[in-house]
Amino acid sequence: MKETLFIEQRQQEWAAWDRWLNASAKQAEIADNARSGGDEPAPAVLSVDALPSAYRRLCQDLSLARDRNYSSALVHSLHSRVLSAHQRIYGARRRMQGHWLSFLVAGLPRLVREEARYVLASAALFLLPLLTTLLLLQSYPDGVYLVMSPEHVAQYEEMYSPTAERLGRRKTASDELTMLAFYIANNVRIDFQCFAGGIAFGLGSIFFLVYNGLLIGATAGYLTQIGHVETFWGFVAGHSAPELIGAVFSGAAGLRIGMALVAPGRLRRSDALKAAARRAIPLLYGAALLTFSAAFIEALWSPSRTIPFEIKIGAGIGLWICLLLYFVFAGRRTHAA
Repeated sequence: MKETLFIEQRQQEWAAWDRWLNASAKQAEIADNARSGGDEPAPAVLSVDALPSAYRRLCQDLSLARDRNYSSALVHSLHSRVLSAHQRIYGARRRMQGHWLSFLVAGLPRLVREEARYVLASAALFLLPLLTTLLLLQSYPDGVYLVMSPEHVAQYEEMYSPTAERLGRRKTASDELTMLAFYIANNVRIDFQCFAGGIAFGLGSIFFLVYNGLLIGATAGYLTQIGHVETFWGFVAGHSAPELIGAVFSGAAGLRIGMALVAPGRLRRSDALKAAARRAIPLLYGAALLTFSAAFIEALWSPSRTIPFEIKIGAGIGLWICLLLYFVFAGRRTHAA
């Protein structure tokens, strides 16, 4: 096949590659230098599903051009496209790693501040019932049975008894690994309830935030009232910050979804839901990170009876302070005067 005919047959797809590479470069530049919510980058011509087959054809074009001894200019242009496409496609993992680092260092705390009204609403729905129930049970301890069954109350008494060898461990759990799996499953269940409930126009998120706040507050209030102060508070102090903040973030993500359905504004509900999800899902990523961190602390640090109570309380307070400072101050841009 003559070179001119070969170029004529394949020129259209090469041009599509050039547009895709230019659009990808522009998108990467915008992602590195601007926050989300700004101008949308130009859409790529090649779809994601078409990339593998199109890339194989591009490599085949380069191989044919070399085998047929076409002009060096054509071979060079095809070689440049192949290298650029390879970098864009297979270099995505490196960029994704950088994206996650940027997200943890600055993106997440900025997002939390930008979604402050949902975060604060979720915190109020979760923490106010928790604290109220905790305080009320100091005067009326039998109120715990309005929230929990007698069987669960007895189980918690045993788990946090001063005579318990390993705090917070169920009879069926023989080691830390079993408890780690239990804590992860339990925390993920709570977070998922608080988030997924948002699809019911936010009512599900509101219910699960209030319910779990009442349940945790009842447990803490009752065990405090009967005198299990060192065993219970020494156990929960270390992991309370990431666990509770993770639940609040999950609830905030659910409320964000619910508000998009209740008040979509000028958008269709489906479009409003998609826009809300772009903000809610990263918030859920932060909640998941906190939740898994809490589970590891809860399984490996919190149950230990060899660590003094004062150290556990101090570590817990320190973690609360560090996380709050992180979400309030991290990721703030400084501008020259």
